[in-house]
Amino acid sequence: MKYQTEFRDRSAVRHLVERIRHTADGMDEVKLMEVCGSHTMAICRFGIRQLLPPNLTLLSGPGCPVCVTEGAYLDTAIAMARLPDVVIATFGDLMRVPGSSSSLEREKAAGATVDVVFSPLQAVDGAQKSPGKRVVFLGIGFETTIPGVALAIKEAATRGLTNFFVLCGHKVIPTPLAALATGATRINGFILPGHVSTIIGTRPYEFLASEHGIACAVAGFEPADILQATLMLLQQLRSGTPRVQNEYTRVVRPEGNPGALAAIDEVFEQTDVVWRGIGVIPDSGLMIRESFAAFDAKRRIACDVEPTIEKAGCICGEILQGLKTPRDCPLFGKACTPVNPIGACMVSSEGSCAANYKYMEAPGE
Repeated sequence: MKYQTEFRDRSAVRHLVERIRHTADGMDEVKLMEVCGSHTMAICRFGIRQLLPPNLTLLSGPGCPVCVTEGAYLDTAIAMARLPDVVIATFGDLMRVPGSSSSLEREKAAGATVDVVFSPLQAVDGAQKSPGKRVVFLGIGFETTIPGVALAIKEAATRGLTNFFVLCGHKVIPTPLAALATGATRINGFILPGHVSTIIGTRPYEFLASEHGIACAVAGFEPADILQATLMLLQQLRSGTPRVQNEYTRVVRPEGNPGALAAIDEVFEQTDVVWRGIGVIPDSGLMIRESFAAFDAKRRIACDVEPTIEKAGCICGEILQGLKTPRDCPLFGKACTPVNPIGACMVSSEGSCAANYKYMEAPGE
């Protein structure tokens, strides 16, 4: 199948659902986790959970970069936004994420300069056009967006800019999967992210199968993609041969994208970082290398950051680990809605709570 319509063909979907039900028949409860916010959105949008047999559960994992960004990062970004000569440049999905006492959206309304950009290179251009301002790009995201930020930093260096900075909050995907594989959720298999895997390839996941016995399949984002990957995982579990399979062969290669990986390695190095609700995971994040320290907002811009306070009643952390679902949260659809989000999972377009709210009937409706 080459075209989008073929990946949504009803007969193909029915056939895959029948094979999934046949393969899962007689198996103990199986828990699979999709590790991508785009997968979560597609699963909710196309009603895929409702097609699966009762002994098969799909859980949403920490695949939304906005959702896993810790509160302290947001409070730091807000503190920098309050500095009179600072321009914050960010992707739009960070604007409404609540910090401890404010958000970037509220700071903009109060007079701060917070610009939504579609590329980190826009922020570089903005810094060049405004030499009297310090432009801080909020660098969050996984391997999908990290190469673009690396190239933006290199471009700023090439242009000789001294007023462009990145507040680095980047995280990498394979490392936290090991924490989830050995955690309390007892996951049997991972539907691995297609976008991230386009950059890193399939090889970095192999330890999940060889060391932890977890079935793995990289998937695309159409209904047939997700169902085919689900079938692959069930077949692995049925045969007792966990490995890494690639359903998304039209895009993902075992070696990934060597050029993008080289750019990441040149500008960034691994470090320990905090994942919302999970805690510190060693070597699961990136920091800017010393050779590019002049562009590191953490090192170059001093600001007073308020103590971070987590929102009472929010269970985003447990949702991101697959321990609970959005429907388990007492705030879901009541105090916490897309219009008035309490937690990050309700803000981002890739958040599990936002996806469930958008494509499923909200409580009380």
